[in-house]
Amino acid sequence: MPEPKPAPESSPLQHVTRLKQMLNDVAIHARQDSSKISDPKAQALFETTAEVLFGLHEAFDDIEKRNEAAWR
Repeated sequence: MPEPKPAPESSPLQHVTRLKQMLNDVAIHARQDSSKISDPKAQALFETTAEVLFGLHEAFDDIEKRNEAAWR
C-alpha cells in the first residue's frame, strides 16, 4: 500500500497540525513551570496561559476534524 502524500504547504491542514503541536508544547511548558514559581500571581498567569493554549488546541482540533475532508 503506498504511503499517503503529505499535505502541500498551501494546505490549511498542514498548518493546523503544526500549530496544534506548538500550542500543546507551550501549554505543557507553562503548566510545568507554574509549579516551579513561588509568586502566586505568576503561578496564576502561567496556569491561565496553559488553559487558554489548551483551549486553542481543542478549537484547532475541532476545526481539523470537521474540515479535513474539505481541505483535501
